[in-house]
Amino acid sequence: MDLLGNFGALCIGLILGLTGGGGSVLTVPILVYLFNLNPTIATGYSLFIVGSTSIFGATQNYFKGLVDVKKGFLFAIPSFVGVYLTRRYIIPILPQEFDLLNFVFTKETFLMLLFALVMLFAGISMLKKGSTEELNEKKVNTYSLLIQTFLIGILIGLIGAGGGFLIIPSLVLFTHLSMKKAIGTSLFIIAMNSLIGFIGDIQNLTINWSFLIRFTSLSIIGILIGGYLGKFFNNSQLKKGFGYFVILMAFVIFINELK
Repeated sequence: MDLLGNFGALCIGLILGLTGGGGSVLTVPILVYLFNLNPTIATGYSLFIVGSTSIFGATQNYFKGLVDVKKGFLFAIPSFVGVYLTRRYIIPILPQEFDLLNFVFTKETFLMLLFALVMLFAGISMLKKGSTEELNEKKVNTYSLLIQTFLIGILIGLIGAGGGFLIIPSLVLFTHLSMKKAIGTSLFIIAMNSLIGFIGDIQNLTINWSFLIRFTSLSIIGILIGGYLGKFFNNSQLKKGFGYFVILMAFVIFINELK
């Protein structure tokens, strides 16, 4: 791996460690644009990288008392079912070309544009202000929760991201966790979602384990550093700064794919 790629792998873990999500949205663009991987393969690799890295971040937070394992499992079950089914059955049968609004896109371009669209909305959501108390005042419908988490799993499976930018707000809203505990629990859920989704990929992809393990090792170093540095930074400021960065990256992908 070249220097820029090494730095990118480190940043993925660093951002995951600092914010509990967001770093995963960098993984696919780094794999596609810096390592020239096919987007379908990149989304699969991303699940392994993010899942393995999140295990270490979740362990750090568990020993700090910031992981609610019970709520994590309850939230994760419908989500990782969606991830596995998507990677195992939906991704392999997607057509090689999509005809949308008289524009023809390849499967790879479609996945990257979908990824950029999710990044755009994720970045905007990170910039929105709102308190935990305001969210906790809303009533929760159990069936809506099951449907939402299952759909989150499908989306995670399609774009190859850990989904922390979707999971953290849902944990705050539906399980009434504090923001810090939601971040720790999010890493626990991301690890389960991503690695189970990757199991669905093993049967469909030829895996370059040497590359994958080297990249993941650097990301793990990043999340350990991020977990340590997190106590020195204001989390809301980090999320705001990263929100702008994610939006910028989304436009870069849009421009690159549509030129």
